[in-house]
Amino acid sequence: MDHDLLQQRAINAIRALAIDGVEQANSGHPGLPLGAAPMAYTLWTKFLHHNPHNPHWQNRDRFVLSAGHGSMLLYSLLHLTGYDLPLDELKRFRQWGSKTPGHPEYGHTPGVETTTGPLGQGFATGVGMAMAERWLAEHYNTQDFRIIDHFTYAIVSDGDLMEGVASEAASLAGTLKLGKLIYLYDDNHISIEGQTDIAFQEDVLKRFQAYGWHTEHVADGNDVDAIAAAIQRAQADERPSLIGVRTIIGYGSPNRQGTPKAHGEALGPEETKLTKEFLGWPTDKPFYIPDDVLSHFRQAVANGSEWESEWNRTWKRYQTHEPEKAAQLSLAWEGRIPESAFDDLPQWETGQSLATRAASGEVLNRIAQHLPTLVGGSADLAPSNNTNIKGGGDYSAQEYGGRNFHFGVREHAMGAALNGLTLHGGLRAFGGTFLIFSDYMRPAIRLASLMHQPVIYVFTHDSIGLGEDGPTHQPIEQLAALRAIPGLYVVRPADPNETREAWKLALSSGDHPTAMALTRQKVSAVPAEKAQGLHRGAYTLWENHRQPDLVLMASGSEVGLAQTAGEQLAAEGMRVRVVSFPCWERFDEQDAAYQREVLPSGTKRIAIEAASPMGWEKYTGADGVVIGLNHFGASAPAEELFRQFGFTPEHIVAAARQLMGDRR
Repeated sequence: MDHDLLQQRAINAIRALAIDGVEQANSGHPGLPLGAAPMAYTLWTKFLHHNPHNPHWQNRDRFVLSAGHGSMLLYSLLHLTGYDLPLDELKRFRQWGSKTPGHPEYGHTPGVETTTGPLGQGFATGVGMAMAERWLAEHYNTQDFRIIDHFTYAIVSDGDLMEGVASEAASLAGTLKLGKLIYLYDDNHISIEGQTDIAFQEDVLKRFQAYGWHTEHVADGNDVDAIAAAIQRAQADERPSLIGVRTIIGYGSPNRQGTPKAHGEALGPEETKLTKEFLGWPTDKPFYIPDDVLSHFRQAVANGSEWESEWNRTWKRYQTHEPEKAAQLSLAWEGRIPESAFDDLPQWETGQSLATRAASGEVLNRIAQHLPTLVGGSADLAPSNNTNIKGGGDYSAQEYGGRNFHFGVREHAMGAALNGLTLHGGLRAFGGTFLIFSDYMRPAIRLASLMHQPVIYVFTHDSIGLGEDGPTHQPIEQLAALRAIPGLYVVRPADPNETREAWKLALSSGDHPTAMALTRQKVSAVPAEKAQGLHRGAYTLWENHRQPDLVLMASGSEVGLAQTAGEQLAAEGMRVRVVSFPCWERFDEQDAAYQREVLPSGTKRIAIEAASPMGWEKYTGADGVVIGLNHFGASAPAEELFRQFGFTPEHIVAAARQLMGDRR
């Protein structure tokens, strides 16, 4: 068969599978696959280095469908090129238990590199993947061995480029000259509400040129040769590339193409029939794939096997010639932490005073000496967050091997890039900012948890204790909001020794991201052996009786207040226990016996935390007391704020007397 005809039939096979999947589900987004199929075909059959039989091959090119609503485009490609995604799964699109959910989900469908759907996230996550590729290549490639050498590609949409997170990430990528990052822009001029120019009129390519990107324009989204030539030029450029491809949403649908109606609903039986007629496709054979077309796509299996085999041969030689680097890289790919990583961690004497953000910096630097693939940075706050790895160098366009990443004042892009750095494999990534600004990166944190990625967030200035900067910078509701994210460990250490244990937990957490909330103000160290209880979420820090009547529980800087109050109440004759409660999620994972041991039934309970009280009732019980904040803070020295808002031992003692009945 004529190659051009086979190529066109292959493109139409993608289109037909996509509209059949959406039609059968009576739900989904057919418009993007119909318009973007030619660019996806071009990329996947002419450029993308991957092995469908091993989606985890380390040196594969990464592909991100940032416009995740067009998921049937990706599922069609995965099935056609030979991934473990049977045709029956495409027929079960958006159904319970299928491998083809409404938006691509990492870890759920073979070949999906990252969860997408929230627009802009895939764009920014891909930037993190490209950053990881450059870092690993700088550290582990040699003159004779290019172990890490691949591209990161994506298909992005108008909606992606409207989202602020994409702009943040694009600016960062241009600054870093991530030349192995190539994005195809599905420029179809349509969003749900109509023509994009009602809200989106800038010259996108000029905007990206200003960011420092190489740009290309393809006038006809069906012109495979022009798309291929643009990708080739992009591959040769040292800058990241955006290729604007002018497409027609819903291409081939006589009554819907080029309109918002093509975006987010099934075409319907009659329009599906008319569309297939236009494409020259059988109208009576849903999910039809001609044998020659399938054979054409399945060449990806043979190609991928050969590419990986060639790489494996290189890897074996590399292991012989560079055994230390190879062993280090293997360990990192497996996600394992060297046994030495927690050796010789700092330990503080009981009563020693230090801010937990400062303790975190000391622990981080000690671990970094033994864990060379630990990298990260801050949203322009490293001196405040204490997130600088001393002697680690700065990651930049001139030095991709630096361990300190400068994300700029871009919390959202930082969060998404951390996901990309982690998803790529081979790195453990952390990022820092003030706890209040976790709000800026919440969507990316949520996705990290959804994807079970062990990203580490270093959130400092964790309460009204930051003082004079005032209510704009004092977090109140942020702890409760983070605790509401399923699977995220939110850890608020009481002291330097608990901070040490928090880092150990974060690096050993398997598939949980971890958010540490750290103080600006100094706090007194608890006994080092006691602090190990952090790993169980909550533990008895102090008590004057094994069978207490009253339990005072607190997190962070309020633990010291609780202990002082407990000692005073004990002097008055009460049987009191003080519980340090740094991580709700870890405590909830403990067995019931341990939970009862820490919080005995029948006890009165008071929780103390300088934040929203929301959620503490789970542990205090209906008749317990929560000393928290139901209002914003104020600008004043920290000591004055704690006094004014009732975070003093005296106030806790008074609340306890009232709860227990004044026994004096």
